[in-house]
Amino acid sequence: MNNRHLGRSGLVSSMLGFGCMGLSDFYESSAGSDAEAIALIHRALELGVTMLDTADMYGPFENEELVGKAIRDRRDRVVLATKFGIMRDPDGTPRGVCGRPDYVRACCEDSLRRLGVDTIDLYYQHRVDPAVPIEETVGAMGELVRQGKVRHLGLSEAAPATIRRAHKVHRISVLQTEYSLWTRDPEETILPTVRELGIGFVAYSPLGRGFLAGRFGSHGEIAAADYRRDSPRFRPENFSRNLALLEQIKSIAAARGCSPAQLALAWLFARGEDIVPIPGTTRRDRLEENCAASAIELTPAELAQIDAAAPRAVAAGERYPERTMHLVDR
Repeated sequence: MNNRHLGRSGLVSSMLGFGCMGLSDFYESSAGSDAEAIALIHRALELGVTMLDTADMYGPFENEELVGKAIRDRRDRVVLATKFGIMRDPDGTPRGVCGRPDYVRACCEDSLRRLGVDTIDLYYQHRVDPAVPIEETVGAMGELVRQGKVRHLGLSEAAPATIRRAHKVHRISVLQTEYSLWTRDPEETILPTVRELGIGFVAYSPLGRGFLAGRFGSHGEIAAADYRRDSPRFRPENFSRNLALLEQIKSIAAARGCSPAQLALAWLFARGEDIVPIPGTTRRDRLEENCAASAIELTPAELAQIDAAAPRAVAAGERYPERTMHLVDR
């Protein structure tokens, strides 16, 4: 698998990363035991994936510990990314966001301990705290770089004005935001901003939380405990409308001789050499399918066909419930 330079910071990653969240939280997991999840991460590394993406709030806390176990004897093969800023109690109860400098420092120490490493390659603020000036938060993050505890800084779901303010305090290497065939919002102002500043882009949920991979045929197939059951785009009133998009993607993929998931990832690869998607999965066959997408180069005609089928704002429903959407910096 080829590598990509994430902006002008010097950070290099495999062109496809692995989102580890689903191994511990939010989705109905089929990964089974920690041993099976660790074996999946090891398989990702064997296939050439270098970026592993986690966060302290996944689990909460359990996902970092899992990733730490998986990379214990493979640290030099990993671009390790984690995040702070969304607060959850150990039982999972949400407590909002925090960007206070003292909180930044404490979270980093806890993440280092759980991951079992001396340095985090890429440390994100998971969500911007509107109560704390971004300059204060990023100032504290910059101290971590100077102390050797963090190599690169990132922001997640930050607005252009926030990105610019943060970048003046300390170089921001990466912006992570949702981007896929049914979430093309970043194209309007986010991508132009980060490209102007030399910031790389990591696309999370590149497969629409499994929808664009054909994971579900109806709302009723989603397990009761699965986060997606209450997600607006998966609700019954929007599901059938979004299936129309999926059917078009399936048709284009069939003509290309690949899966819908591979088509969706190949489309993202074609959006720019500074973009790294980080799909997650709990299944080895899906992981291998996703990695194989790195070899697919779509033609201009195919890209035009995909753009016509999936224009901006094509999806029915917001990408998050309102209680979560309000945490996005806009």
